[in-house]
Amino acid sequence: MNTVILSLLILSLLPLICAWTAGFYRQKQLGSVDNKEPRLQSLQLTGAGARAVAAQSNTWEALGVYSAAILAVFISGIDLQSISTPIMVFVALRVAYIPLYIGNIDKLRSLSFIAGLGICIYLFYIALSAG
Repeated sequence: MNTVILSLLILSLLPLICAWTAGFYRQKQLGSVDNKEPRLQSLQLTGAGARAVAAQSNTWEALGVYSAAILAVFISGIDLQSISTPIMVFVALRVAYIPLYIGNIDKLRSLSFIAGLGICIYLFYIALSAG
């Protein structure tokens, strides 16, 4: 259970890290951080700054899919410790995903995304198999 809770904590913090990174690029590229209209200002970013914003969006989306998969496993009654390894791999993939995205390393980023999605599908599969 602790692995699941820790994974949810880490994955919930990742979008904030992306937001702070995007804030750094807003300051660097645009000369200031507009806290009144941050989303409008973020639309002006290019390059790594724009990719930090996109990474944040994708990270929120991945958190939703992962959370649903974890909920499915929990509801199915499977011992959560039995899924510790795929959980740790998913977290590692998502942590790696952010610098890959911001650094424009597209093929490894896509591989990280696909592998993480595969883990979520696997979690749904084992939840369905238990019922």
